[in-house]
Amino acid sequence: MKTYEEMKETILKTVEENLSEIAVLSDDISAHPELSGEEYETSRKLVELLRKKGFDVEYPFAGLDTAFKGVYGSDSHTYKVAVLAEYDALPGIGHACGHNVSGAISMLAAISMAGLQDELDCDIHILGTPNEEIDGAKCGMVDQHVFDHYDMAMMIHLYDQNLLYCKLLGLHQYLYTFHGKAAHASAAPWDGINALNAAQLMFHGIDMMRQHVTPDVRMHGVYRNGGAAPNIVPEEASAEFYWRALDKEYLYGIDERADRCAEGACLMTGATWEKALTAAMYDTMKNNDSGIEALREVYEELGIEINGDHDAIFGSSDIGNVSFVCPTFHPTLQLVDRGVAIHTREFAAGNTGERAHKTIADGAKVIGLQIAKIFSDENRIQAMKADFAKK
Repeated sequence: MKTYEEMKETILKTVEENLSEIAVLSDDISAHPELSGEEYETSRKLVELLRKKGFDVEYPFAGLDTAFKGVYGSDSHTYKVAVLAEYDALPGIGHACGHNVSGAISMLAAISMAGLQDELDCDIHILGTPNEEIDGAKCGMVDQHVFDHYDMAMMIHLYDQNLLYCKLLGLHQYLYTFHGKAAHASAAPWDGINALNAAQLMFHGIDMMRQHVTPDVRMHGVYRNGGAAPNIVPEEASAEFYWRALDKEYLYGIDERADRCAEGACLMTGATWEKALTAAMYDTMKNNDSGIEALREVYEELGIEINGDHDAIFGSSDIGNVSFVCPTFHPTLQLVDRGVAIHTREFAAGNTGERAHKTIADGAKVIGLQIAKIFSDENRIQAMKADFAKK
């Protein structure tokens, strides 16, 4: 078996050899953004490249038209790693989350690591995981037990900072619908039950909750339906809410308290209510200390300065769900200048060009070296598994 240093030399070389082709693909995806769940051309291009590089690809995968699973070789090694690729865009502002670059990083890492599977006794799969921005394909894959047999999963997110891990908020998304009774708003308003009043009162209840939740909690919502016309007492109204928190059990408590706000609003107005999930529930992130320490060594070896705040809340992502099934890593790389926020046009402007291409190469090296560092050392493998087993 090659030493880690020998494998490192191979990884750095193969990443540079394959970079140009991947960079062109990343720029093309940026120029042709596709929304969550609609990544038909993007996924097709990614799959075509994988097949060109000798991968066997299942496409579609996991019941999703734009998901895929790429496997290189016999798929018979002791260990298995999932490299995760995202590639959906945002409405109106394209790849303002940098998923074209992130997906390219994962593609380049998987392609560059294919020849080291025998050395590591580790199959390195690439999974195309679409729809991260809306309904989290990874959540459905977790429910289908896709990750149950993986020893590790990893991807890189783009940011304005270099971080070893992200502090992710769990996310629950609900549509609350209120039912009342229509009536003429001028001639006989007393005959009506105003569903919009109930929705408004629920918003007030949520606002009152804000001072009595932990500082990490985020609660935000919009009206989806406020009635048909001003001269008709609204017989139906609806509001969509997001709840977020760092602790998954606390988040379920927010669900219960929000339901009581809806119930109270109906007691005051005479309306009735129901709720429905509008997207999959995103978990918080379960970090892995020994694996993160290995990642710290990788960043240092590559000369990547860790220049961000690990205590700051990053947001929410479906990769959190994966982290409760197998050891999972979700570091960030700096794609733009400090202070340029993700999900902005300014961030989208940084996802092509020389800096973006260097970030693709750096990211692929980070993933490759992390896999090599852990799976070339049985002690690191067992330490990572032991950390994962902790509550």
